[in-house]
Amino acid sequence: MTSLFFTDREQAGWMLVERLRAHGTGRDTEKPIVLAIPRGGVEVGAALARGLGCELDVVLSRKLRAPHQPELALGAVSETGEVYLNHFASAVTDAGDAYIEAERLRQLEEIARRKAVFRGIRPQADVRGRTVIVTDDGLATGATMIAALRGVKAAGAAEIIVAVPVAAPDRLEAIRPLCDRIECLVEPTDFWAVGQFYRRFDQVSDDRVCELLRDFGLPATKWDRGGATAPPRGVTRSCASPRAAARPDRVPPRSGR
Repeated sequence: MTSLFFTDREQAGWMLVERLRAHGTGRDTEKPIVLAIPRGGVEVGAALARGLGCELDVVLSRKLRAPHQPELALGAVSETGEVYLNHFASAVTDAGDAYIEAERLRQLEEIARRKAVFRGIRPQADVRGRTVIVTDDGLATGATMIAALRGVKAAGAAEIIVAVPVAAPDRLEAIRPLCDRIECLVEPTDFWAVGQFYRRFDQVSDDRVCELLRDFGLPATKWDRGGATAPPRGVTRSCASPRAAARPDRVPPRSGR
């Protein structure tokens, strides 16, 4: 298998900046906001905020982990507690109603913890009547994005743009009815994990998310309202050259969010 790799999440975010500049940032050009799904999505979102001159905030949703296979998302839960289940969830062994409810409560505890940490940096943004750009570092099952989009729509966003570096094509079709537009850089048919498309895909810490929210979490005042004209030194605009990726003989179920 040959895959296209981004250097890291920041570079992927700057490539999305160029895509959005070319296609427009929506109807609400004066005050669009970037909402990123923590934690990896916040590094992508910070590049978008800097490049487009937008405000940055987080949207909190968590995947519901499959029993015995925690990387597989049965679905996701939003900050409000609403659950979305992937189409295959009912076929997963030991994933009955009792398990899903217990997992929902576990993930709501983690959402509450993150809310206390991240909302201490900046209050939750009011998205009513605004263009909202929702981002993550990639979509595998799309569950956390779907849960996030439902929450953003319920909060009264006027326009929702999904901007992601990479996604499985069938998952893009699943989220299309929940947004006004999708901008995705890579839509590979041979997809089994988001990290497959990054050279560096390190875990992102709460401290890193807080740092980025401090820098970009309020309406743009530290940089030109039109956005930075170029990425920071050391961040390239284009993907690294394609190369062969290690892959097991049997492809595992699509993992991730």
